[in-house]
Amino acid sequence: MRKLPGLYRDICQHLALAQSRCYSPGLIDRLHHLTLRAHHQLYKREFRIGRRILDFLVTDFPSTLRRHHRYFWLSFLLFFGPGIVFGLTCYINPDMIYTLVDDASVAQMESMYDPESAHQLGRLEEMKDASRMMMFGFYVNNNTSIGFRTFAGGILAGLGTLFFLVFNGLVIGGIAGYLTRLDYIETFWGFVIGHGSFELIAIVISGMAGLLLGKAVVAPGNYSRLEALKRNAKEAVVLISGAACMFVIAALIEAFWSPTPMDASIKYIAGALLWLLVALYLYFTGRSSHAA
Repeated sequence: MRKLPGLYRDICQHLALAQSRCYSPGLIDRLHHLTLRAHHQLYKREFRIGRRILDFLVTDFPSTLRRHHRYFWLSFLLFFGPGIVFGLTCYINPDMIYTLVDDASVAQMESMYDPESAHQLGRLEEMKDASRMMMFGFYVNNNTSIGFRTFAGGILAGLGTLFFLVFNGLVIGGIAGYLTRLDYIETFWGFVIGHGSFELIAIVISGMAGLLLGKAVVAPGNYSRLEALKRNAKEAVVLISGAACMFVIAALIEAFWSPTPMDASIKYIAGALLWLLVALYLYFTGRSSHAA
């Protein structure tokens, strides 16, 4: 199989040479037949890989999520519940943010989203000079690391997953409430609304996958813990792989769309549509192929 690309190039050259020199039709037909066979063998694997990825995205991932929907909603509550409560707390009493976030990080957030800061006023120029691909890589690394830690924490009887879901929910919610209290609404919400649907739901799905691992450790049922872990890990890997795809989409939006200066109302509308798109995708996609 390793020699096939080289052989394919050779047979293409021989066919072109035979045609240009008007060799016998039998020889040209034979070379043409070999060229087609080589082309089929060379590219059919790539087609199968592409088809497998498509099947995963439109069938395996969403149907697996719906099959374990109770873990999705549990993870959703563990993440968004504390986040909303602490966000409201920081909105009412902004000093509460310092119980979870250090002074330097809070100051950095204020500078980043302050409408009057040089960062905001010069954001367009900065984005012309900076490499958006570098920011894309940074966001992918940062977001997937959060998701993977949340998922991997499930092996500790689910305790690690519970911690990361609640902690990340508290931090994200607290920062949102604090910056809203400072009236950095357009700069903050206008920036996060676009990629938030993919990023936050991917964190929830990562937690869902971790909870499946935790269930196998805590309540293996009629199986040994090892066997239950193997069974649940197959489903969890599908979920964390889907979450990784969502993290990549979120990073693309965050690097190339979110920083773009435009009317905030447009970003709010686009963000709302993306939230709706994610909900419709997870709820409806693949139902015709597998029962959810």
